Amino acid sequence: MTQSNFEAGLLFDEMQLTLDEFARACRRDAQWVKDRVDAELIRAAVGNAIVMQFSSVDLIRARRLANVEAMFEANEDVAGLVVDLIEEVEHLRKELNVAKLR
Repeated sequence: MTQSNFEAGLLFDEMQLTLDEFARACRRDAQWVKDRVDAELIRAAVGNAIVMQFSSVDLIRARRLANVEAMFEANEDVAGLVVDLIEEVEHLRKELNVAKLR
């Protein structure tokens, strides 16, 4: 996968990013990613402390974390809570849409 594809948000579900690719796609450094993985705010799809890989779902969450931190000058814990709430609202909206179709 080329750098321009994942920086533009073009990542398919089956693709995995390495730590460095993931950090570039988030426009952050690798240490920022490691800190959020250690804080359990981002989950590596596959891997361990030495080799980490990330999915497109992980990338969406990480970009949201980075945006909340930057926009509101929030620390990582507050950003994590905000992103959890965003994801919960999305989940509830999907459930509501499914219920409307029944």
